[in-house]
Amino acid sequence: GKLFRAACVTALLGLLPRPAPAQAAPEHKNTAPALAQRGVFLVFPFEYTGAEPRLDWFGAGLEELTIQRLSAAGQQVFTHEGRSAELDRYGLPPSAKFSRASMLRIAEDLDADYVLFGSFSSDGTGLTVEARLLRVTPAALLPPVRETGPLDSLMDLHTRVLWRLLSSNDPAFPLNLGEFTRVQRPLRLDAFEHYVRGRLAIDDEPRLRELREAVRLEPDWPEPAFALGQALFTRRDCSTAITWFGRVPKSHDRYIEAVFSTGVCRLWLNQPDRAEEIFAALQETLKNNSAGAGDLPEVLNNLAIARERNGKTAAAQADLRHALELDPDENDYPFNLGLLSLRANDAAGAAAHAREAVQRQPDDPEARALLILALERAALKSEADAERAAAADILGGVSLPVLRAENLPRLDRVKTELDVTSLRQEIETAEVTAPASSASAPANGLAAHLKAGRQQLSAGHLPEAEREFRAVLAADAHDPGAHRGLGEVYRRQNRLDDAAAELRASLEARDSAVARTALARVYLDQKKQELARHELERALELAPNYTEAKQLLQHLETGKPGAGQ
Repeated sequence: GKLFRAACVTALLGLLPRPAPAQAAPEHKNTAPALAQRGVFLVFPFEYTGAEPRLDWFGAGLEELTIQRLSAAGQQVFTHEGRSAELDRYGLPPSAKFSRASMLRIAEDLDADYVLFGSFSSDGTGLTVEARLLRVTPAALLPPVRETGPLDSLMDLHTRVLWRLLSSNDPAFPLNLGEFTRVQRPLRLDAFEHYVRGRLAIDDEPRLRELREAVRLEPDWPEPAFALGQALFTRRDCSTAITWFGRVPKSHDRYIEAVFSTGVCRLWLNQPDRAEEIFAALQETLKNNSAGAGDLPEVLNNLAIARERNGKTAAAQADLRHALELDPDENDYPFNLGLLSLRANDAAGAAAHAREAVQRQPDDPEARALLILALERAALKSEADAERAAAADILGGVSLPVLRAENLPRLDRVKTELDVTSLRQEIETAEVTAPASSASAPANGLAAHLKAGRQQLSAGHLPEAEREFRAVLAADAHDPGAHRGLGEVYRRQNRLDDAAAELRASLEARDSAVARTALARVYLDQKKQELARHELERALELAPNYTEAKQLLQHLETGKPGAGQ
């Protein structure tokens, strides 16, 4: 699972190296007292109830402004990218309109505590914004908060709406309106509009033009600088992207992403020494930060590629093996291990790793071509011929790529994305979580224990994860998230009967496409194809476009091997 990652934001950010020597922008000073976490927020775009074309950006703008201001007030909140990534798993467009029931179901699967959504309207000169909170557990729709003012008062109006929403939901909220306002970065409305329009633009040139204008109007604001870096990073214009990433200050939420992307750029620019320095510092800090966070497989993967290019093959192989332990379902790590072994003239080892990659992703042409090449180099011609025939059967009309010694160095699979939504959540969770040895958890600590369990699970610490999930179940024997997490622990320990029992308990408490898909994986591991098919069909009834369920069902129906991996 990649949703929950162990990492650090506050202590970590101060320790990481700058991604580039460019002059950093001055940092906005947060003058508010440290706030206790009120829960994890999931924000949806605000719905426009009018017909003024020039306000088409307000819906996404209010979503982004809400995310930034919740974060500035010390609250945990999914980024727009984090929410979009999860919706993509369900095959749903990020801008789709959702019923409250659908938003609640998505929030439950993401372990969010609150959904924040709203609407706005305008007559061309005035603006009305309404916002609402949907509490996940116990489910409750809280009263709306509405503010009206001139159209150009969007920033102040939104601040009042959000403060009223937070303070009315929590009588102990420690900030008055003036203090809450001082926490927020002052922004020009025109700069914010250019930034949002740049984020919404489909084509590169309008996106870059809008973002550059936002930077020109607000040169000390990191968001458009980071967005410019990401836009150029997507185009692989790394020399320019690194400059923009260098303008993201250490204390900013997106700094870790900027560092990670800078490291990727160094790999793309064939600067493995600088890439190794970046990823090694990031990995070491993650491992040693005060919250006890673990390594991230994406960082380890890229560090391994850099080290191998620097001639440190043994260290690279160790990094990749550890990445595979942390994320046993990912096929890129055994693929890269196979490449390293082949380049080190270990054909038998390369074949073993390539076979593992094929088992995880049977329709991966490159992995199958690597397996065949490794078998041929190991003088196992009959096995290579058998794999070639199997590839023709499984891949259909897709031809295998031709692998030669000269193109093997270009096949390394670099990880280009890092899940920073969970990075923020896990450090904040670790700071408020009780010791893992506690036998039970108070009601208001269940979410912290649940998230800590997922953190330990992602880091491959199965006994610690089990203790956290059991701490939740000691206080609430029917918690669906704890049963689901415990089921995944047991699946990784190959205790398949226990895993199935926990996942069924999760489904008894709350029906979920995610839990049904997890149960189907267990049934596939047990060679119970019909039970797996039933669960996948039920999952797709709940979420018709859920990508993982569709892929598993497709593997099952076509009789592909390794469908349960």
